[in-house]
Amino acid sequence: MTVAFYGSLFLLSLLFSTIYMFTWHKHFDVNMTLVYTLVPIACLGYLFLGLSDTPKEAIIAVKITYLGGCFLQVFLLFTILRLCVIEIGRFLRIILFLVTCLHYASVLTIGYTDLFYKNLYFRMDGATRVLEKEYGWMHTAFYVTVCMFFTAELTVIIISWIKRRQVPRTIIHLMLIPDVIVILLYFMGSKITNKVDLIPLGYVIAQFIYLVIAYRLNLYNVSDTAIDSMIRERAIGYVSFDFKYKYLGSNETAKSIIPELTQLAVDEILGYRPGERRLRHFMDGFSRNQDDDLFMYVLKNEKEEDDKYYNVNVSFLSDGTKRRGYLVTFTDDTQNRKYINLLDSYNENLKREVEKKTQHIIEMHDNLIMSLAMMVESRDNSTGGHIKRTSEGVRILVDEIKREGTFSLTPEFCKDVIKAAPMHDLGKIAVDDAVLRKPGRFTPEEYEKMKKHAEEGAKVIHEILEHTDDESFKVIAENVAHYHHERWDGSGYPMGLKEEEIPVEARIMAVADVYDALVSKRVYKEAFDFAKADAIIMEGMGTQFDPRLKSVYENARPKLERYYKSM
Repeated sequence: MTVAFYGSLFLLSLLFSTIYMFTWHKHFDVNMTLVYTLVPIACLGYLFLGLSDTPKEAIIAVKITYLGGCFLQVFLLFTILRLCVIEIGRFLRIILFLVTCLHYASVLTIGYTDLFYKNLYFRMDGATRVLEKEYGWMHTAFYVTVCMFFTAELTVIIISWIKRRQVPRTIIHLMLIPDVIVILLYFMGSKITNKVDLIPLGYVIAQFIYLVIAYRLNLYNVSDTAIDSMIRERAIGYVSFDFKYKYLGSNETAKSIIPELTQLAVDEILGYRPGERRLRHFMDGFSRNQDDDLFMYVLKNEKEEDDKYYNVNVSFLSDGTKRRGYLVTFTDDTQNRKYINLLDSYNENLKREVEKKTQHIIEMHDNLIMSLAMMVESRDNSTGGHIKRTSEGVRILVDEIKREGTFSLTPEFCKDVIKAAPMHDLGKIAVDDAVLRKPGRFTPEEYEKMKKHAEEGAKVIHEILEHTDDESFKVIAENVAHYHHERWDGSGYPMGLKEEEIPVEARIMAVADVYDALVSKRVYKEAFDFAKADAIIMEGMGTQFDPRLKSVYENARPKLERYYKSM
């Protein structure tokens, strides 16, 4: 009878813990999880107690049962506090846990000292063996602590009922039931029967009630429930990075949108493949201006009508109140876009007219940018004609790259790099005339001011091209301005990027920019001859420049020399 009773409770506790495991959600409190871990252990101890034949076996079983008797109370209190949205200090939590550990330490002395039990023996009650115990003073202290825990739990529940309207009434009612039942069984169970201990029955009832609470919690936590629903329906993709652009993780939807994510390892720095470049661009824009958090991403397919459109939102990735990185979220906007396209099809003539006007605006826009670049150059008395010469230098290098196949560059990318080249020094518009027009070498302080033109150039271009439809050109133009003074060995500025961290368009721009500086006359030096300039460029391959551009430069050098001679 005793073994059957304890065995049934043990199996029920295992069943309830298994159900909890399959309903577990990340927002469940860890203390609730510990309750579902300890109850089967305590019930197993009671089963061993029913099976024990000697006092020595009974002592071991009792020690197992008190794993629940001691620790369940503190974890139940912490669970109730969490459910009632009541915070207690970390110091108090540690004190309560240490008191519980002290009680269990005294339990472990059973059979060796009189601290918890003075004696333990069997007696016969008819055909049933009953375990008799003589209690020590630590057992009395344990009962006092249990009463304090029960009192605290009831107080928290009552306060929540009276004052905390945000705690669901159903949850408060459910929490009260196991608390009252366990109290009654703790102190009155022996009056009901002295043949079996009814405390594990209270534990199993508490397990069942907290399963109902866990089920209700899934419904009350609206934000997590909504997020889970959207993820299951593959409506939203998300990917996260730290502030150094190290990849932290993404869901399957994001990987289907940005396939390059499947090749990224966790903690790997975001690279410069097409999809990664777009992600970097989204976060760059957001880091410069937190109001600039909405973008558009188009996933191209073989058939234009199968293109997918996504609204992209960038926000800070937070850990509590602390910002830890960036969260990029993709929301499918294809249906809205298709609806818009359907409406557009009814007015094709207007569309063509708009396209014509748009092309005219683009041309005006490009002319404005070029005029701005020429105006900036006119302020710098040391670099006359620099824009025109470096632009031609970039064209020559890009043509050679396409011929050699050194990099896998698309025709659109090559066109955009050449188009962006004149904009690389736009940031000089923010440099003081006293520095920019100085007829000689810069002091260290002046050089630091001049170095700011790279970052300022990226900001200027971002503002100018903010509403352009040509996102890829915008990214390339910003990168050319921002990173053309970075060096392959990481000693450049403004970010100290190195090797593959530097966008390829900026690496190409760097070669053309330095070559022009060497072979052109400046206020602080005469023009170097082609042989000396060539030696300096070749020496910089692998330190200042991408070593893969070495053969590109060598093959392009005759064309560069012919061009500069013609000037």
